[in-house]
Amino acid sequence: MPVTTKIRRQGGAAVITIPPALLKLMHTEVGDQLTLDVANGELIARPVESGRKRYTLSELLKGSDAMAMLNAAVADAQEGDPIGHEI
Repeated sequence: MPVTTKIRRQGGAAVITIPPALLKLMHTEVGDQLTLDVANGELIARPVESGRKRYTLSELLKGSDAMAMLNAAVADAQEGDPIGHEI
């Protein structure tokens, strides 16, 4: 999918715009890092493999039931009336 774009100046840098369709084809999004290389006079952009794992909602919530049970078990200590000489 060839796309023509213009090099422009922004501050001290030369900037090109990558259309959303190309980002989608590259499986990248705004904020991702690219490795830039030149081969035979052509600019090659490759996505940098992220060292960060992206978690699904179910992975993030895994174990939250255990925390809810723990919070319920200590609720009296957190919300109850003082028994001794608590501050």
